Amino acid sequence: MKRIGLLTSGGDAPGMNAAIRAVVRTAIYYGIEVFGIERGYAGLIDDTMTQMEMRSVSDIVQRGGTKLRTARCLEMLTEEAVRRADDCIRRVGVEIHRMKGFIRFFETESGALYAACAPDHDIVDLLIPHFRARIPHFPFVIHDVKRKKAAVWDTEHSFLAPLDRAELIISANENAWQNLWKQYYASVNIPSRERLKQMRGYLPVRYMKFMPEFSVRHDGI
Repeated sequence: MKRIGLLTSGGDAPGMNAAIRAVVRTAIYYGIEVFGIERGYAGLIDDTMTQMEMRSVSDIVQRGGTKLRTARCLEMLTEEAVRRADDCIRRVGVEIHRMKGFIRFFETESGALYAACAPDHDIVDLLIPHFRARIPHFPFVIHDVKRKKAAVWDTEHSFLAPLDRAELIISANENAWQNLWKQYYASVNIPSRERLKQMRGYLPVRYMKFMPEFSVRHDGI
């Protein structure tokens, strides 16, 4: 088991936040990722979940109610709702898997890395563990331009922050790498043998706009 989902459902009861804290900290201690699902089973159906870390539960024991909020969801008693929840989990998992491969970081002049994206689901915080494990010594920002928020890793802590737009100065090395990407795409692409539909099947258009090599394409893509 590598990850679990945690939700609270039904009426409030004493000690719910203490239970959430215990589950989250114990799971993380044993190397298990924890995803908090808000508003009980309703959140599972509506796709409102975020990854929880130690700091997520650092100040909740003395508070009443439940950090994850709760709701009675009679809809979850129907087969249709169960199918919707299962489909939601599958869609989110597929997009997270895709974004791990399609995220393109740019090196800024300060040495920090920046990547813009516009995922269908609210998943930028779920991408942090993957990239944090691979580039732990480099600060990075994953910017969800659709939701105007960013997942940030500063080499010590990860957190979410509001971010409307980013003003970047890319490094000289990054500028050279972007030019190489453009030259590579221009070299391997054969205009007379374009298969745009097939290309979009392998790489959806919504990911292309964040990749420098596709800036040399015409509007037909």
